[in-house]
Amino acid sequence: MDKELYTIGHSNHQIERFIDLLKMHAITAICDVRSQPYSRHNPQFNREVLQPQLKANNIAYVFLGSELGARSNDTSCYSNGKVQFNCLSQTSAFKEGIKRVKTGMDSHRVALICAEKDPLMCHRTILICRYLRNEGVLIKHILADGSIETNAELEERLMKQLKIPQDDLFMDHEQLVNRAYDMQSDKIAYVAEEKQTYNSEE
Repeated sequence: MDKELYTIGHSNHQIERFIDLLKMHAITAICDVRSQPYSRHNPQFNREVLQPQLKANNIAYVFLGSELGARSNDTSCYSNGKVQFNCLSQTSAFKEGIKRVKTGMDSHRVALICAEKDPLMCHRTILICRYLRNEGVLIKHILADGSIETNAELEERLMKQLKIPQDDLFMDHEQLVNRAYDMQSDKIAYVAEEKQTYNSEE
């Protein structure tokens, strides 16, 4: 049976609403995959504020931003100043982070937390879930209204957004999906020393 993994973006939720969303889906552990566990615009999600709030609601907190964050300290993962997700996913640190997530799923109902409201605009999906989708993990994204978008539904939405057909004469469906991931990776990846429109807090 596939293991289940959830993802959620803290966005600009009030902390009470955020915890309600976690409880709605019986989440018992959070893996924080922000490179820096702080938010300039939503300080209620700074680690020192968030962690005790989660603990008070019996939800464990683990910081994995060093292993699974979108901003890498490994210079080999950059090309022209931009992080390359395909390279980042092959680093030993990233693989160790994935291992810790999968181990946590043995005893907890785990959700990855990052900043972005839309999972399509976040590395938690385009980098981390892209890797885990091939690891026997059933991925579900908790949206801002509390509803669930499965990873398969998300991939379909991504392909429509990027105007990639569902079928092609020369590429099978999996190749088309990977093309969509590649295109979105290039769109949202962190660029060093530049002010980011997206993923500024990842």
